[in-house]
Amino acid sequence: MATQHPDHAGVPPWKKNGDAFISAQEEVEECVSAFRDLKCQEYMWDWEGKYVDEAVVDKLFSKYYDFFKKKTLGGDVFLTFRLPNIWEEKGYRLARAYIGILTFEDLAHDLGFKHPPVFEVILPMTDDAKKLLHLQKTFSQVAALKHQAFGDKEKRFTYLRVIPLIEGVSHLTASRKILMEYLDLHRREYGAAPDYLRPFVARSAPSLNDGLVPATIAAKIALSEYYRFEDETGIPVFPIIGVGCLPFRGGLSPRRVDAFLREYPGVRTVTIQSAFRYDYPLSEVTRAIGVLNRALGKHRAPLYTADQVRRGGQINALFSAEYKVTVEALADRINDLSRFIPQRRERMLHFGLFGYARGEGGVRLPRAIGFTAALYSIGVPPELIGAGRGLRAAKKRGLLDDLESIYVNFRADLIEAGQYLNKENLNFLAKQDTAWATVQDDVKLLEVHFGEELGPRRSEHYLHRNLVSSAYLLWREGREFGEYILDAAKIRRSLG
Repeated sequence: MATQHPDHAGVPPWKKNGDAFISAQEEVEECVSAFRDLKCQEYMWDWEGKYVDEAVVDKLFSKYYDFFKKKTLGGDVFLTFRLPNIWEEKGYRLARAYIGILTFEDLAHDLGFKHPPVFEVILPMTDDAKKLLHLQKTFSQVAALKHQAFGDKEKRFTYLRVIPLIEGVSHLTASRKILMEYLDLHRREYGAAPDYLRPFVARSAPSLNDGLVPATIAAKIALSEYYRFEDETGIPVFPIIGVGCLPFRGGLSPRRVDAFLREYPGVRTVTIQSAFRYDYPLSEVTRAIGVLNRALGKHRAPLYTADQVRRGGQINALFSAEYKVTVEALADRINDLSRFIPQRRERMLHFGLFGYARGEGGVRLPRAIGFTAALYSIGVPPELIGAGRGLRAAKKRGLLDDLESIYVNFRADLIEAGQYLNKENLNFLAKQDTAWATVQDDVKLLEVHFGEELGPRRSEHYLHRNLVSSAYLLWREGREFGEYILDAAKIRRSLG
């Protein structure tokens, strides 16, 4: 599933003007390129937190009719809307999405296509099964109103499939309950169970809220719970996971496919975000997508016992506590840094889930991409925050074996992130604020555990270190440093 996440540093190969910024109007061309050139099978059209071209299907059919005659939209390749969450923002954009979905089906029918172009939508921040059913019921109501108002001869399309995107660590580990409640509500409303479900595991927002280790463990537990749901109900599940290239946001890049597949067996769909597509050579990108298309779905997720889930929750609590106390103390500096991260999409003003989770008067942070980019841009990878102290606490509680058995790539991910660590910058920061000194503690504890030093290893890592040293010094002096941020991002092949 190609997505519109704005995490790329480089210029998309399909752009002719050399500009890395992608406007809402250009996303139609991007969608076709993902299907045609990269062989992605699905494209997420994102209505949440960004501006969107509402005539997407009209433009796809008018500009690329011959392509979609061969690759049917809704049959061979798929366009999936990520809708705004009306419990977090106003619902007027949801109404526009509904009307678009319904009129797209009319257009497709008139053109002789057999499938609705959009028949499945994603609900972000799903925390209650009732919200899934609410979307389905309101869509059916809008469909009936359209039929009545415009005199449609037949009601062809009234049932909308909804994908729950579950984003919080606690919600992920308890997500089988959400699926069970949805199954019960669906049976009451429609007299039957859904014939399949595609639960969507978030990896960026949980990392932003709780840190790398809790996000990974929660995702693994969620996948286990989905397959347990399948075994108990007989309803097939086809889990999705939303991942970026850097370990903090999931660690799926063209060069880490094998490690990703070891970490997340049971996943059936993965997000191929902008950095994956645009910050690596095209030949590597297409080869990696081909591997994923062949490999996804070959294995089920392991089923964890109740005791393993309980111990995973204990590990999450230990790591999350250390991460949060540091990030809350550093929020102002991170927010300031994030202002300088280059923009790649027409985003609306939006604060990350951390702000929602902390409630009234709580700490607010930028979205996960901006947060990750800000910290990498001064040489302090967010993967490290809380990780050493959490590891020490897990050892004391006798949970180290559980940690390493659930989080398969724990060592590899932290060592990979650690290659972008700039100890000199961290030392400067620690002298100004003791919260940064706790990150120094994390580094020391991880180095003792791994038996090796974190820091640059290859020439590109040393070049990255030099660039973020310059960025830090210029930031401290109040001077322009955007060029250094972008050059460093190009080296690590992702903004954040």
